[in-house]
Amino acid sequence: MNQSETVFQIGDDLYGISVAELKSRVGVLKAEIERIETELAKKETELSAADLLFKPKS
Repeated sequence: MNQSETVFQIGDDLYGISVAELKSRVGVLKAEIERIETELAKKETELSAADLLFKPKS
């Protein structure tokens, strides 16, 4: 994290935060959602492959 980034937590009071900072937070959160969704898709693919590999044969 570089020095210009502001650290924040989900649920922080937003009253005193500027429009620019709010937009910045939205960007950070959207990027994090995308990162999480990518990892989730990867794990779901891996899980499906494992299920097929170890599924009992009838």
